[in-house]
Amino acid sequence: MSDAPLGLVVMAYGTPRTPDEIEPYYTHIRRGRPPTPELLADLTARYDAIGGISPLAERTEAQRAALQRGLDERMPGRWQVVLGQKHAAPFIEDAVADLAAAGVTEAVGLVLAPHYSGFSVGEYQRRAAEAGESRGVRLHAIDRWHLEPAYLDFLADAVRDAAGTLPADHKVLFTAHSLPERVLVDDPYPEELRESAAAVAERVGLSPWPDWALCWQSAGRTPEPWRGPDILEVVRDLGATGRTDGVLVCAQGFTADHLEVLYDLDIEATKVADEVGLAFARTRSLNDDPTVMAALADRVVARITEAGVV
Repeated sequence: MSDAPLGLVVMAYGTPRTPDEIEPYYTHIRRGRPPTPELLADLTARYDAIGGISPLAERTEAQRAALQRGLDERMPGRWQVVLGQKHAAPFIEDAVADLAAAGVTEAVGLVLAPHYSGFSVGEYQRRAAEAGESRGVRLHAIDRWHLEPAYLDFLADAVRDAAGTLPADHKVLFTAHSLPERVLVDDPYPEELRESAAAVAERVGLSPWPDWALCWQSAGRTPEPWRGPDILEVVRDLGATGRTDGVLVCAQGFTADHLEVLYDLDIEATKVADEVGLAFARTRSLNDDPTVMAALADRVVARITEAGVV
């Protein structure tokens, strides 16, 4: 068996680490077009509302470190785990370059998002593969892990725990980041979200409507249609119709505390629920949960083994 070094590229969206990085970060998201003063002020205000900056960078590094520990336990001395991000340094291409410089020629690509979409996970993996091709690093992708039992068990436990803070008559709303309708044509993302939500609901003992439903959040500010219904619309409708006394949001599409959770849900959705007279709760975020990180480390080893590298 070869003892050549192996690599894992852990991929994430990225986030500004300081308030000064908010504008260049937003500009990168907008493909090099600087935001208007109004858009920049709005985004900055959202960061201010959650303490000035997102904890996502810290959470992502904790996830990377947990995966490094897990791989060290399974294959001591073999793995180099690097972080590559879509919209902030270190970028995906930087991560692959670091592996190449360390002599790695075989690596696994893992995105910190359980559900596959060609628009999101697919783009991360394409960028990693292209960077690897130019530097002599072959990437072996893990495209999805939305039915990973440890992940589903974590969400089920989180739903049970949060439910204890709500009235008995409440609805569980599973949310994920909305995407433009044009990119969801023949894309597996919506169905994979439904599959994982249904698996969690089965573990908890929930029945589809009235007990739970799938909705969307954090749609982009563009004129094109984005997938709905939006979480805020659903909460308003539930309050107006009086069909429940509370809502429990399980943000299944997100794996760490960040702006879309801490602002869009904990502040914005909570405010709407209060306005319409509904109790509100959110499940805890995955972050670097040791059981789930261990399961992902197992998947990484299985992927490199399946590829015939070890």
